[in-house]
Amino acid sequence: MILTVTLNAALDITHHLDRLRPHGSNRVRAVAERAGGKGVNVSRVLRALGHPTVVTGLVGGLTGRAIRAELAAAGLTDRMLTVPGESRRTVAVVEESVGDTTILLEPGPVVGAEEWEHFVHHLDTLLPDATAVVLSGSLPRGVPRDAYARLLRRAHAHGVPAVLDADGAALRAALPSGPALIKPNADELAAATGRTDPVAAARALQAAGAGAVVASLGADGLIAVTPHGSWRARAPERLAGNPTGAGDAAVAALTLGLVTGTPWPDRLAEAVALSAAAVVAPLAGDFDPAVHRALRPGVDVRPFAPFAPFAAEEPDPCP
Repeated sequence: MILTVTLNAALDITHHLDRLRPHGSNRVRAVAERAGGKGVNVSRVLRALGHPTVVTGLVGGLTGRAIRAELAAAGLTDRMLTVPGESRRTVAVVEESVGDTTILLEPGPVVGAEEWEHFVHHLDTLLPDATAVVLSGSLPRGVPRDAYARLLRRAHAHGVPAVLDADGAALRAALPSGPALIKPNADELAAATGRTDPVAAARALQAAGAGAVVASLGADGLIAVTPHGSWRARAPERLAGNPTGAGDAAVAALTLGLVTGTPWPDRLAEAVALSAAAVVAPLAGDFDPAVHRALRPGVDVRPFAPFAPFAAEEPDPCP
């Protein structure tokens, strides 16, 4: 099974409306509420793909109870730990007329040193049954900045490959502990390295300790810098919708590829198709199977020279 870790789990609330009007009243067409956080979303996609998965992390308060109740209703195996304080909520406002989403993120509970140590030991009990572990999302207040670095070392001790989807100080602190794969987006790449060229930034993060770097560039697809080569992958068309959770769908595909040893071009094609299919789904953690099947054969994956400057749009070789 693939174990996902969501230290700052959330109750995701999604509002659908025609268009958001700032400073005015907005009528909401539909509201959905479900357990969320990046690792939870990854587990939802894995379960939909038929792969065993277990969810762990930290929850607290009435919101934490609602998160666990929804995990059970969704059929996800829950190994969350309860902490004092209140789990966070996230609010996504989806503007259907323009295919845009605004997200409000609460900070989450304050986690004490004792609760953090308890979780580290708890993870040690789950890792022996895992084929891979996904560490993703923000850190709750009180958890040390090097939290992911420590969890990576525990995964290494159990011989379990780890995928990391984090940003900022948590990402930088974790790199020397050698994650098998990291998946930043373009903004996170630039923030972590100070480089505007995504290939140069990915190479810098790989040199800092990541085994492979797969960076999501939004509608421009993915780039991958790995020990086996470098590739760019793009969907055959751009789709409008709710991008929340698209990166998590890509992480699910990449982690499955890691577990099964799938060749890199196939991993990337699957990641692009799944993330695009997640954009057209109404809620984070879901994807449209029909869109996934339709897009998968048309994903363009091609190698590139990892030391060449990156161009957002490649010239047409046959104008």
